[in-house]
Amino acid sequence: MDLSGKSYKAFLERREALKKQYSPEQAEKQHRKGKLTAHERISLFFDPGTFEEIDTFVTPADHPVEFGKVERTYGDGVIVGYGKVNGRLVFAYAQDFTVMGGSLGVVHARKISKIQEMALKMGSPIVGMMDSGGARIQEGVASLSSYASIFHNIIQSSGIIPQISVIMGPAAGGAVYSPALTDFVFMVNHTSYMFVTGPNVVKEVLNEDVTFDDLGGAGIHARKSGVAHMIYDDEENTILALKKFLSYLPSNNVENPPLVPDDGSAQDVCEKLRDIVPDDPNKAYDVKDIIQLVADRNSFFETAELFAPNLVTGFARLKGRTVGIVANQPKVLAGVLDIDSSVKGARFIRFCDAFNIPIITFEDVPGFLPGADQEHNGIIRHGAKMLFAYSEATVPKITVILRKAYGGAFIVMNSKNLGGDFSFAWPTAEIAVMGPDGAVAILYRKKLAETKNPAELKKELTKKYRDKVANPFIADELGYIDEVIDPAVTRKKVLSALNALGNKWVKVPERKHGNIPL
Repeated sequence: MDLSGKSYKAFLERREALKKQYSPEQAEKQHRKGKLTAHERISLFFDPGTFEEIDTFVTPADHPVEFGKVERTYGDGVIVGYGKVNGRLVFAYAQDFTVMGGSLGVVHARKISKIQEMALKMGSPIVGMMDSGGARIQEGVASLSSYASIFHNIIQSSGIIPQISVIMGPAAGGAVYSPALTDFVFMVNHTSYMFVTGPNVVKEVLNEDVTFDDLGGAGIHARKSGVAHMIYDDEENTILALKKFLSYLPSNNVENPPLVPDDGSAQDVCEKLRDIVPDDPNKAYDVKDIIQLVADRNSFFETAELFAPNLVTGFARLKGRTVGIVANQPKVLAGVLDIDSSVKGARFIRFCDAFNIPIITFEDVPGFLPGADQEHNGIIRHGAKMLFAYSEATVPKITVILRKAYGGAFIVMNSKNLGGDFSFAWPTAEIAVMGPDGAVAILYRKKLAETKNPAELKKELTKKYRDKVANPFIADELGYIDEVIDPAVTRKKVLSALNALGNKWVKVPERKHGNIPL
């Protein structure tokens, strides 16, 4: 090649023009907002020297001149490409707020669609880093239709490759349905927002004054709406957490999750487990203490920690192998199931099932949350989601009943007859239609009303009910659980069960899909 020729000169001129497009002033403007530039995000996310950008020099589509001048910028406000993350192939796109506010036009969307299709074809995860002013108004219906193409691609890839959204700025209007359709959503505190209609529209239509943060900030979506699964205080920590998170997941639905070397730091027999559940069945404890002792040391990565905290979900490792954890949390609402926790659990269970991740359930559930508010808002329908998800899942499913397992909630939490593979119980387990106090109040209503000392009689009858009905040995003898185990050997028993389930295979009835109660 003639390096002094006209074509090579044009090649160099384009590269120089691209460099000038990203000025230090624009970068500084992003930094003042507490945000990184799109290039900095990509650089931090991918292993050094592995990222390959695609469609770097595409330019925006034309639009009628009366609606403003078209900025002839390269890339059209989004960086797309692929590279290695923790040594594995990952595809990604990062919207660039410094170019037309990261707004989505036809070409911008075409780039995202191309990388989505490539990720699906190659069977690799895709990560979207979102920082956009929304649809490009000048391009009208074309920009709206382009969103539809992106949504369609997400749906086509759902359950085949992991899809993760990272909100690093605004996401408004139709743009919010892109992250909502993906598997997990990360947000950055105070610099990222999601809402269908912004504060100005809310003020105009409802005459309500609300800030960006109060309407659709990371805290709101992590605690109240459940849209965001993980939030962090800055972009650097968000991206580092994202990289760690990906290490738990397989690249696609036909692979098993990556196996990491076991450092041998976790004890297969741990006597500390005997001391966590209190003797008093009405006293709370932290189920995460049990998870930490059963899983490999420091391997538990909690998801949706702030939303519906009465149910704990997350990924952990056992001897280096990824497992999904679902656990009732007695510290919050006594570990009851309600609308939010049922939806949270069902979504997590279905993700694990789609990507070959065994599910370990730690059960201590007194029932479903009572009350008119829960009933009127559909606890029956939402609780059925969790039932459906557990029963539908074909991955290995192991349950450890720690304490309470009452009524319909016992059934929901991966009971044997619902399709659970192994069900163990600690000696502290209470398995019954309802708690001893409630059962005695109903069964002996007349007797208690007639006695001179109802409190003493109730105490006596409650103990009798607990000993004769609500104890794990009866369930064990009837075959509704597999074994009552010493809490100290929980990890050992779960590992043994996982090994036994290594070749589990389930023939699924031929159908288009089931109809989960949405």
